[in-house]
Amino acid sequence: MKLYFSPGACSLSPNIAAHEAGLDLQLVQVDMRSKKLPNGGDFLAINPKGYVPALELDDGAVLTEGPAIVQYLADLKPDAGLAPAAGTMARYRLQEWLTFIGTEIHKTFSALFAPNPDEVKDNARKRLAARFALLEKHFASEEYLLGGRFTVADGYLYTVLRWSRVTGVDLEPFEKLRAFMERVGARPAVQAAIAAEKLKG
Repeated sequence: MKLYFSPGACSLSPNIAAHEAGLDLQLVQVDMRSKKLPNGGDFLAINPKGYVPALELDDGAVLTEGPAIVQYLADLKPDAGLAPAAGTMARYRLQEWLTFIGTEIHKTFSALFAPNPDEVKDNARKRLAARFALLEKHFASEEYLLGGRFTVADGYLYTVLRWSRVTGVDLEPFEKLRAFMERVGARPAVQAAIAAEKLKG
């Protein structure tokens, strides 16, 4: 399988999931400005949406959208425990968290990467702070999003919260959230995924 990625982008999440599951993925870096691949090929021919991640399966099929990809990877190695079994309430809780991260945190961060007016960016930071307060309350009693076990939702949350470093989003008031970041960042599979993308820890 091939994972089309851009260093530090949301494609880090499925990269983490693959390392946690012990799956061997070929990483293919995408130039997000030109949409070109290292061999000169057109990324838009792989994913017409034009963004990462995209997962090319061994049969040539392509799966896009991070939350779908990480669940697919988790289901390839169910013994790794990265996602509860399909059809269970725990699986729906996982999807609930993945949706929350994608719509309320990931997309809000996106406003800080775009050339928006300061007022828009300030509003995005305030919205993020409100979401962080919810997470802070959760992590006051839970080690991970689904309790005591790491899942693909934790990898996704860790990925998007890393963006606080480059967007001026302050995590200092959120002690439990910062502890979560340290806990996830110390996992060997997470460190391996970061190293594979040549990122700083």
